[in-house]
Amino acid sequence: MFLLLVLGVVIGVAYIYREIIVKGKKCTSKTKLHGKTVIVTGSNTGIGKTTAIDLAKRGARVILACRSKQRGEAALEEISRVSGSSQVVFMQLDLGSLKSVRSFAENFLKSEPRLDILINNADEYRNRSLSLHFLGIRILLSADTGNGVHMQGRTEDGLGLMFGVNHVGHFLLTNLLLERLKECGPSRVVNVSSTAHNFGKIDFDCLNTHKALGLGTSFMEVLQYYSDSKLCNVLFTHELAKRLQGTKVTCYSLHPGAINSELSRSQSSVLKFFLKPITVYFFKNTEQGCQTTLHCALQDGIEHLSGHYFSNCTVREVYDKAKDDAVAKKLWELSERLCGLA
Repeated sequence: MFLLLVLGVVIGVAYIYREIIVKGKKCTSKTKLHGKTVIVTGSNTGIGKTTAIDLAKRGARVILACRSKQRGEAALEEISRVSGSSQVVFMQLDLGSLKSVRSFAENFLKSEPRLDILINNADEYRNRSLSLHFLGIRILLSADTGNGVHMQGRTEDGLGLMFGVNHVGHFLLTNLLLERLKECGPSRVVNVSSTAHNFGKIDFDCLNTHKALGLGTSFMEVLQYYSDSKLCNVLFTHELAKRLQGTKVTCYSLHPGAINSELSRSQSSVLKFFLKPITVYFFKNTEQGCQTTLHCALQDGIEHLSGHYFSNCTVREVYDKAKDDAVAKKLWELSERLCGLA
């Protein structure tokens, strides 16, 4: 009898943990987006694709800004079919190429008269890998070795890959589209960051000398650079909000949650078998994982929270380092120089 009682308590606690902690809150906004245009970077997979589907169902014209033409067009077909919308468009964007970012912005501004929401969702990670957002960090399990994360690399402009794609590419894209966002206000910029930013740091000596967050290639070093890049996202949002005061554009950063987004890609059946119980119980699916993004993009009444950081559809306090005015301004000015805006 005692064992049954203990078992019942364990099952009850597990159920509550799963329902409340893992699944998290849902975006409750009923906002419709007919006549509005939204850009979602990295929307050919994971939470980006699920975000795009939701926005398309609300009537938005959704621009899928993705690096891979093949995967982008496949996502376009799927998102159009699932949402029932004919207002979904694929436009190629490689955030690891400043030339590509400028080309995308130029083409967009020529062909699209509006921009109401910009969602900077894309996140550099190895293509043939299992991606698990655990505590906000994408843990990557290689199809070949069963372990490992991003190998350190460079963008075509010579920037550290993590820094160049996760921060500088989005920084340039946002700045090139800011005037259109202002013209169409009230409008929003949503930067998908991570709770991993809590572990981040900004080494300006390394950035100025090597144009990278760090030079190491070990597992722990690359995880550190990922955290550093996510801190850049939060600091960028903090500074952007200050520069947008007096306009009708607001901006937000967020942690999407612990998400299993790429389980089916390039993994052996044995690995998937052992990982499935873990991912099913401890990780959000992509629909649950996009809820805070949708909250920041759509929720009425959060305009006064511009520049703030959200998690589980709720505004959160951040450490002092993530709202340091001097560091945020210094990062902005460095980013301007690196992408040729200064």
